Amino acid sequence: MRQLETHHIANLLIHLSDGQAALDYLYRRNQYTDGAQYPQPDVILLDLRLPKVDGLEVLRILKEDSNLRRIPVVILTTSNAERDIAQAYSRHANSYLVKPVDFEKFRQMMVDLGEYWMQWNKRAE
Repeated sequence: MRQLETHHIANLLIHLSDGQAALDYLYRRNQYTDGAQYPQPDVILLDLRLPKVDGLEVLRILKEDSNLRRIPVVILTTSNAERDIAQAYSRHANSYLVKPVDFEKFRQMMVDLGEYWMQWNKRAE
């Protein structure tokens, strides 16, 4: 988040600590009912290893919903397992990135990721 903010790539970043909170946010439930305060994201960075509801389940629910499926979802995780990669793409992830261990490489990945999805990529409205 710091790298995206430092490089002014995103105007608003929302961090949610578990899969249930992510679903509540996307479906405007519980504390996230105010659409002005909690706008629909332009892109979702999704970890696979989330408490409560795991990332693959969040991805499945999101991509099955006709109102939410157009939001690009980038899996950003430590898992390099072929099974996880295959499952993510079979559930219509838009990209799958493995977090580098080296901080400088991770920092550069975040800068490149933000520039691609927020500046270069064109979305259908």
